[in-house]
Amino acid sequence: MHPVDAPANPSTNAVPDIPATPPAAGRLPTYFISHGGGPWPWMRDRTGGAYDLLAAALQDMPRQVGRTPRAVLVVSGHWEADAFTASSHPSPPMLYDYSNFPAHTYRVRYDAPGDPALAARVRDLARGAGLPAALDAQRGFDHGTFSPFAVIYPQAGVPIVQLSMRTGYDPAEHLALGRALAPLRDDGVLIVGSGLSYHNLRHFGPQAREVSKAFDDWLDRTLVGSGPAARTDGLLHWDAAPAARIAHPREDHLMPLMVAVGAAESEPGARVYHEDAFMGGLAVSSFRFGAAAGDAP
Repeated sequence: MHPVDAPANPSTNAVPDIPATPPAAGRLPTYFISHGGGPWPWMRDRTGGAYDLLAAALQDMPRQVGRTPRAVLVVSGHWEADAFTASSHPSPPMLYDYSNFPAHTYRVRYDAPGDPALAARVRDLARGAGLPAALDAQRGFDHGTFSPFAVIYPQAGVPIVQLSMRTGYDPAEHLALGRALAPLRDDGVLIVGSGLSYHNLRHFGPQAREVSKAFDDWLDRTLVGSGPAARTDGLLHWDAAPAARIAHPREDHLMPLMVAVGAAESEPGARVYHEDAFMGGLAVSSFRFGAAAGDAP
């Protein structure tokens, strides 16, 4: 449990008027990425190339961003709390939040520094928007953070703050959180939602080919092919999408997307990773919001 010092505003599904605007010069994009299964970067010798496309997409992110961020803020699909909670440990420990993996994967390290000042600013921005927010000085990196970032920034030199989702998974609240955090993009902070576009562990592999494709196609139409207001409206009602509740019986791995979109709500989306046969048959994707370095304004 974490302290809650500011009450949340009542949730609303009203869609604001969101004019499409070009990104400001120097503003970093935001991302919603697949973080893969457990400690996969330390097991690639036994995964038969299953993660090659994902690894290539993650490795390309620094090129797209164009410069080394001052820090990264990661919304992990493996952390929820009563309030939006930011990790404020200056040297976050490891949280091995998986089971039945090889022994060596419980000794892996990703020793990126934390950033307590950024964590406090995240809390303050959330509270300023009327959202409940707190700090956690003990929480370590879970695999929603350390697995993908071991591939994105393998030298572990960029400070990382991890941010929880809020219990209840209200998409409007998570979009509002993204809006509140948007100013961080102008200060060199890379905002990343870490989850998976399809997450139903009981319906995996070839049997999920059609349903994962139906939901993934909807995501691409909504995130890339729609204008800002239509995109927000679609996300507010995501559970009406084709195969939505098969793709996400529990939306923990989808909710980080809402924060990434809210922080770049008026800017275009692009699909930056896609495959149709992940883990034997899943259609999965990752998305960027806002321009990549070198994109025409």
